[in-house]
Amino acid sequence: MTSPVQHPLIDHHLGILRDVSTPPALFRQQVHRLASLVAVSATADLPVEETEITTPLTKMSGRKLKPRIGIVPILRAGLGMVDPMQDLLPDAEVWHLGMYRDEETSQPVEYYCKLPEGRPCDVVFILDPMLATGGSVLSAIDALKRWGCQDIRILSLIASRPGTERLEREHADVKLFVAAVDPELNENDFIVPGLGDAGDRIFNTPQ
Repeated sequence: MTSPVQHPLIDHHLGILRDVSTPPALFRQQVHRLASLVAVSATADLPVEETEITTPLTKMSGRKLKPRIGIVPILRAGLGMVDPMQDLLPDAEVWHLGMYRDEETSQPVEYYCKLPEGRPCDVVFILDPMLATGGSVLSAIDALKRWGCQDIRILSLIASRPGTERLEREHADVKLFVAAVDPELNENDFIVPGLGDAGDRIFNTPQ
């Protein structure tokens, strides 16, 4: 069973993120902060290799990341998590997957896929603030596996327990790193208690 990343700063910033009175500018800052905190756990076991560096005083052995890393935000809400990931992984490649949820069926509809032919990244991080039914994330995983990715990791801020259980059933090899797991979905497949629509709150486009 998926467990959220534990840290008092995550608890603090998540409370602000959830609050309906949090304005868009602060909401975006909270997304940035939480994505950074979750990313620390998601990158903790990345392989490194030895490299020689020269300090102002002498030569020494250092370490650098070994794998070719890809960042794949699910449009549009995932864009809010790209900057903190690039702050930590400035050499990572950024590829985009566009999906929206059909409001009648709650199923993901892919409208954009920008993955190159051949030579997949070694490690890919899917960015999606909300993992509700899991449909969009599962479609993204399928696209990345078709690309040939072997190590796929999901970074999310809030997931539903039904969504995490579906992920575990259908893609047990994919790791999920999330700030909180909420217990249920409502009749419209929104996470409860959740925070509403992350994309609308990030981009200030209230419905």
